[in-house]
Amino acid sequence: MSIVTGTGDEGLTGLWSGERVRKDDPRVEAYGTVDELDSLLGEAKHYLKRSDLKIIINELQKDLFRVAGHLATRTGSYVDPIREADAERLTAYVEAFEADLDLNGFVVPGETLQSAKLDVARTVCRRAERRIISLAWDADVPLALRHYMNRLSDLLFIMARAEEAAEGKIRYVKD
Repeated sequence: MSIVTGTGDEGLTGLWSGERVRKDDPRVEAYGTVDELDSLLGEAKHYLKRSDLKIIINELQKDLFRVAGHLATRTGSYVDPIREADAERLTAYVEAFEADLDLNGFVVPGETLQSAKLDVARTVCRRAERRIISLAWDADVPLALRHYMNRLSDLLFIMARAEEAAEGKIRYVKD
């Protein structure tokens, strides 16, 4: 089976739920940005020095498949939606990293190669969240999914700082 189908040549694409929509549809823009984030995380994990962060990235990539699948489902219900417990899991990670880091001001992002990769992923995560919020004005996007995406950008921020802290390279704006 080839990945080349030709069915998108006229500017339409198929959703998980079977409908055909324009490739510039807000729903496609939202899950496409989630796909971009997933790819950036795939790249970032190859640069990370902390093995615990690599494990978390693998979890996040599995979650993002669920996020994208849910966003690509316009009718019916998605088989494995993001739940509030998923957002709470990310919150717990953030709180654990915060307890170890003791951040005390605004940081300059990207002080190491690995933190820079995570910071780029974080900014794409914020864009994905904005696309999801835009979609939510006109479509049903569960609150749990929106919470998850907001927590995810927080987690990526704090993971970048954890990588910097491991090398003593957190730099504050006022330094």
